[in-house]
Amino acid sequence: MNDLHCIILAAGKGTRMKSDKPKVMALLGGLPLVRHVVNTCEKLNAKTIVTVLADGMDVVAKTVAPHPTAIQEKQLGTGDAAKAALPALKSAQGHVMILLGDVPMVSAETLEALHEAASETGLAVLGMHANNPRGYGRLVVNDDGFVSAIVEDRDCTPEQAEISLVNSGCFCVAADKLEGYLNALQSNNSQKEYYLTDIVAIAAASGVECDYVEAPEYELMGINSRSQLAEAEGELQNRLRAQAMFDGATLIDPMTVYFSLDTKLGRDVVIEPNVFFGPGVTLADNVTIHSFSHLEGVTVEEGASIGPFARIRPYSHIGAKATIGNFVEVNRATVKAGAKSKHVSYLGDAIIGEKANIGAGTVIANYDGFNKQDTVIGKNVFIGSNSTLVAPLTVADGAFIAAGSTITADVPNDALAVARARTVLRDGWANEYRAEKQATKEKK
Repeated sequence: MNDLHCIILAAGKGTRMKSDKPKVMALLGGLPLVRHVVNTCEKLNAKTIVTVLADGMDVVAKTVAPHPTAIQEKQLGTGDAAKAALPALKSAQGHVMILLGDVPMVSAETLEALHEAASETGLAVLGMHANNPRGYGRLVVNDDGFVSAIVEDRDCTPEQAEISLVNSGCFCVAADKLEGYLNALQSNNSQKEYYLTDIVAIAAASGVECDYVEAPEYELMGINSRSQLAEAEGELQNRLRAQAMFDGATLIDPMTVYFSLDTKLGRDVVIEPNVFFGPGVTLADNVTIHSFSHLEGVTVEEGASIGPFARIRPYSHIGAKATIGNFVEVNRATVKAGAKSKHVSYLGDAIIGEKANIGAGTVIANYDGFNKQDTVIGKNVFIGSNSTLVAPLTVADGAFIAAGSTITADVPNDALAVARARTVLRDGWANEYRAEKQATKEKK
C-alpha cells in the first residue's frame, strides 16, 4: 500500500512490567513486541514506518531499524506521541495508521480492513467486543453506524459502562487531515495529557464521520504487565500449535511444545512432549524431535532425529538422517548426512562428516581461554567413547580414534590415533592392597 504510512507508539515506560528494559522489548514468541508490529506494517507495504520512542531507547531504535524513529520529549499522552512523528510524514499522502507497540498480535488482514474503512470516511478506529470491558474506552456508535465518541472508562455513564465495544487505540486517518487534528488536541483533562481519542470529536466538528472495524479480541490484546504478557504468549502458542498440526506436523502433547514465531516445520515432522523452539529453527520433512529438547538457530534436514534431552544452539546445521541423541549439545556446528552422536557429547565449532560416528562422552575442546577454534571430522570417522578432541584439529576421512584418547594433532586418512597411557597389570595387587588396608584398620 504505497498510500499508507504507519506510526507506532512505543515511548511508554511500562512501569507495571517492573523491568529495566522498555516494555516493547519484552519477548512474545521469541520476538520483541514492537518488532511484531513493524513486521505487520511491512506486510502492508507501508511507505513509511516511524516508531515514536522516549529518549534513551536506543535498543528499540536498533530493533525497528532500518525504519526511522522519532522522540517524544515528554510523556504527554498518545496524541502528543503521534505528533512527534509528524516531521517524518511531511510529504505523506493517502492515509496514516497509528498503532501501538504493545499491541503485537493485530493481523495484516485486520489492518487492511481498517485502511479500507478509513478510505471511505477519512477516519476509522479499530475496536473489539471485550468480555470484560473494564479499563477500556467505549466506542459510542450512532444510529448511522459511525463512532460518535470514545469515552474513557472512568468517564462512562452507567449506560455507557455496559457497552462492550471498546477502543483498541489504533486509528487510520487521512494524511492531509492528521496534523490539523493533532494540533487541535487539548489537555484539559485530569491527566493533563493530549488524548489521541479526541480526534474523533475534532473530526466530527468538521463533518468527518469516524467508521470502526471490529477485530477479534485476541488480536488486540494490550500488554502492560507480566501476567498479560503470559496470557498473550499462551494465546499465540495455541495458534502456532494449531497451525503446525494443520500444516502436517504431529504434536504428541501440543500444550507442552513451545514455538517461536519464525519456526518452520516440514510435513510429517513428529514432535514429542516438552520441546522448546527458540528463534530461527527450520525442520525439513520427516524430522523427529524427541522429548525435552531445546533447539535454536538451526536447520535440520530431512529424516534427522534429535534428542531426547538434546540442545542445538545457534549457527548449527543437522544433515539428512543424522542422529543427535540424548544429552548431546551442538553449538555452531555442521553435522552432515548420516552422522551420529547418540550419547552425552559436546560438539562445538565443528564440521562432522557424512556417516561419522561420535562415541559417548566425546568432547570437542573448542575454547582455549581466549578464542574459539575449529575442528573438522571427515567422512566415516569413528570417535571412540570418552575422547577429547583439542581444537584446532582435523581428523581425516576414515580415521579411528581409540576410546579414552585426548587428540591434539591432526589425524590422517584411515589412521588409528591412540593417545592414552598403556594399561599396567599387576597380578594379585588387589588382594595385597585389601590385606594391607584391613591390617591397618585392625591396629586402630
